[in-house]
Amino acid sequence: MTHRRNALTRLGFGTLTALICLLPLLRAEEAKDPDPARFAGEIEAFHSWDARNAIPAHSVLFVGSSTIRLWRTAESFPDLPVLNRGFGGAQFSDLLHFRQDVLLKIPEPACIVLYCGDNDIAGGKTADRVAQDFRAFVAAAQQAFPHTPLIYLAIKPSRSRWAIWPEQQRANGLIADLCRADPRLHFADIAPPMLATGNPPAETLFAKDGLHLNNEGYALWTRLLRPLIDQARETPAP
Repeated sequence: MTHRRNALTRLGFGTLTALICLLPLLRAEEAKDPDPARFAGEIEAFHSWDARNAIPAHSVLFVGSSTIRLWRTAESFPDLPVLNRGFGGAQFSDLLHFRQDVLLKIPEPACIVLYCGDNDIAGGKTADRVAQDFRAFVAAAQQAFPHTPLIYLAIKPSRSRWAIWPEQQRANGLIADLCRADPRLHFADIAPPMLATGNPPAETLFAKDGLHLNNEGYALWTRLLRPLIDQARETPAP
């Protein structure tokens, strides 16, 4: 009788342990899309800019979250017709919600550079969800611009979000696989050169918050990205 009770206790403890281990995953799966209305001011700023300026033809369109917004892309690529549509702490759900403003209203770009997914995982979404939303964004882009190449900038390893780097890395792997399957998609793996400076990457690449890049970090990304942009613009789409 005692042996049986001990066996049941062990079973109950094991089951409880398994459930405890699954709780973070369940919370991640249940993460809801945040309210896109929080970006109303930033989207209105795009409208105001567009009303005063001509959107460049055959632009290199940078789209995504604050890592894109804070990048002085026109200065980093002064010889290219750059258009920056980065905003706030955007997640893929926000890009999809505002796709008319950040993507579809743009005259056919020569190339799209995308950075998103960082905030998604920080907000509790899984790598699988990020890959799924990446596919949805790509579908919208390719429906509108079937001949425009898209470069995905890998989710960066950052000092402030180092604890979630394994899940971010898993998202990068899933998206890299999707890019390999479509010649119109290019994966810019910025992680290895950043990790070459340390684990987590060196402070010298980041602003004080340990999340956003500083001038040195953006200079590194610019050197890595420029050959990919040139290749994507010069290679005819299938």
